[in-house]
Amino acid sequence: MASAPEHTIAPESPVLKYKRKLNLSGRLGRSDRSHLAVWFWELDRVLLTFIFVLMAIGLIAVAAASPATAQRLSDATTTLNPLLYFYKQLIWLILGIPVMLFVSMLPKTQARRLAIILCAVFLFLLLLVPLIGTSVNGARRWIGYGLTIQPSEFLKPVFAVTLAWILSWKAKDPTMPVVGLSIILTGTIGILLMMQPNLGATIIFCGIWFVLILLAGLSAQIIGLSIAGGLGGLVLAYFFYPVATQRINTWIFGGGEYDQVAFAHRTLTSGGFIGKGPGMGTEKFKLPEAHTDYIFSVIGEEFGLLACAAIAVVFFAIIVRVLMRLLDEEDVFTIMAVTGLTTQLGGQAIINMAVNLQLFPSKGMTLPFISYGGSSIIALCLGTGLLLALTRRNPYLNRSSYAKDGFQMNGQKGGQMSGEPE
Repeated sequence: MASAPEHTIAPESPVLKYKRKLNLSGRLGRSDRSHLAVWFWELDRVLLTFIFVLMAIGLIAVAAASPATAQRLSDATTTLNPLLYFYKQLIWLILGIPVMLFVSMLPKTQARRLAIILCAVFLFLLLLVPLIGTSVNGARRWIGYGLTIQPSEFLKPVFAVTLAWILSWKAKDPTMPVVGLSIILTGTIGILLMMQPNLGATIIFCGIWFVLILLAGLSAQIIGLSIAGGLGGLVLAYFFYPVATQRINTWIFGGGEYDQVAFAHRTLTSGGFIGKGPGMGTEKFKLPEAHTDYIFSVIGEEFGLLACAAIAVVFFAIIVRVLMRLLDEEDVFTIMAVTGLTTQLGGQAIINMAVNLQLFPSKGMTLPFISYGGSSIIALCLGTGLLLALTRRNPYLNRSSYAKDGFQMNGQKGGQMSGEPE
């Protein structure tokens, strides 16, 4: 019986080889018009790199702080893994990064619509916190059973975008009561946060509101009244809000042996300029929240003040990079929304670092992307995704003579094209 003939694969022709090579080289290239390629070229990759740098620093910092927190929360029956919070932080980042990248791919209109919808959702959840919220360390800020979320963390970035959307109405119709609407929205959130209590988040929301009304070009009278109202609110909070009274008194007069801010400052400076080395810190074991509020001090002890300065430079670079992206922006909403998101990120970082440096009273506020926290990380990834979506630009648009001619044609009065005789 004759054997069946063997089947051989015909060699690939030079033309097919060239086409396959051309297709591979065209992916994510300038000639690739797929959604992924367009997103890649429009995305601010420098800004994204800075964010990834913060995430990497955060993993190292949480790994350094995790043993202190694990030891503090262990008891006679349960001993926590020293790197428990590092593993959890890694999981939150694995979940958060896809959220950030997905949101950054949305067109501006869809990103704005998503932020407005989420603002309504998380504002509703914030209303439910006093009713069905979960208390931790005397504060009722979380909602849910088993897996809890902190609505105020998610509300911060979407509030900034929604507030920018409301204030941008003024450019279309100066008669619209945008200031009153913004005051009602911000005031409602502030009252709900003070009930938790959450003084730090209240300051962030009010700070976003103040920066955006400045940017909206409102009258000096309204701005002056806002400043006076803010100062008056701080005075009233000191006299009638026990949380503010206790924290301000501790900051001004000292809290003795159990002063958290004093512990943080002592830990921060104990490492000198270059630090004691990874895992060699001892003062961190005295901190109440080494992995969250006071992680900046842990970094100072183990990696030195130079490492702390480098982190501050990264945050400053992010702010400068965003402002550079806004130099050629003409859309009022985009300018205000990006400014609001940057105010939230930068303001939170400044307050956290100032608390650790004993320049601010304790606020219970995390350092963005560096402190441990599930709600914090996912919410920050959401906000960064919105920031990346709103700062996307076509890098070749202004270099194209066709694009310039198109803008000139569309800009003629009465729809007359550039170069046409009148």
